[in-house]
Amino acid sequence: MLASKLPQVGTSIFTVMSQLAQQHGAINLSQGFPDFNCPPELIDRVSYYLQQGYNQYAPMAGVLPLREQISLKTELLYGSKPDPETEITITSGATEALYAALAAILHPHDEVIVLEPAYDSYVPAILLNGGRPVFVPLQVPSFTIDWNLVKAAITPRTRAIMLNSPHNPSGAILKSQDLQILAEITRDTAILVISDEVYEHMVYDNQPHQSMLTLPELASRSFVISSFGKTYHATGWKVAYCVAPPALTIEFRKVHQYLTFSTITPVQYALADFLTNRDHYLNLPDFYQRKRDLFCQLLQDTRFTFQPSTGTYFQLVSYENITSEKDQDFARRLTTDIGVAAIPISVFYQQQTDHGLLRFCFAKNEETLRAAAQKLQNL
Repeated sequence: MLASKLPQVGTSIFTVMSQLAQQHGAINLSQGFPDFNCPPELIDRVSYYLQQGYNQYAPMAGVLPLREQISLKTELLYGSKPDPETEITITSGATEALYAALAAILHPHDEVIVLEPAYDSYVPAILLNGGRPVFVPLQVPSFTIDWNLVKAAITPRTRAIMLNSPHNPSGAILKSQDLQILAEITRDTAILVISDEVYEHMVYDNQPHQSMLTLPELASRSFVISSFGKTYHATGWKVAYCVAPPALTIEFRKVHQYLTFSTITPVQYALADFLTNRDHYLNLPDFYQRKRDLFCQLLQDTRFTFQPSTGTYFQLVSYENITSEKDQDFARRLTTDIGVAAIPISVFYQQQTDHGLLRFCFAKNEETLRAAAQKLQNL
């Protein structure tokens, strides 16, 4: 009998809720994907490169034109210009990048500080690479970081701190003072930072995204991970990238080359072309803020309570005025009886901590959001 390396891990909640939504014909606001297409010009570029025969292996680190465009974009947004040759690696999705970063740095019994609630791939990746997750809770309901708790969690075995901003599932964002405190905490230590920034272009109310790349002291010890899938409404393409200083990139690529080796070639060339159009990612915050505002306006006619999300394309809601059910039970009933699928927040905690919160995805067409809200008014 095979002894499982992840005995506590089952099927992802995202798969479970999407399947349940499909079985019951529910509107799926659970899994984080748009129900609208990516830009037609980008599709045209992919088609062009497919037809031109760009269908063989890409270079292991990614095609150079794409890495060059990422470097220019990073300089424009964050004032940091990473070297395309030595500091940027294209990966097959952000999940691969997160795994490769952890695999590159962890030795048996190394500790990684994980802020909960946390995206579900973090902990399995730590465990599979011999590390030990050390959990620090975010402050509910703001989901801000209590840095005193982080400091208390640091030991001589702390190898890395995992951060996610904008934060999935809460939509909270880091502020400039958070970066300053993180720099102070890690100064004169060997602690590295793994920064999941896949929702970097979904920050609202005229607030800036506080990337680790904006602060040289943090950039010098960070793996910063971004996602084309989130930015261009193409989650199924699974194309992302990691920016890290040369020494970290060397180790990152050692893992990447034996994990996926390279990422889909024609899509990389198409993205390189499309990145010259800055309007799409510069206008993305306004695009998604309009969806957030519409969804929140529609939720006003329900019994849910909430604070509008400050980032991501997710909206947290409290159902304390509706029921005292456990969040996983309520999420299932919401799907089967009401016809709207959501994600219960307890699944983002190792101990299934239940704050009576659900996560809805508002990366949907207006008619989808209106139809879902109409059903939610029946609660």
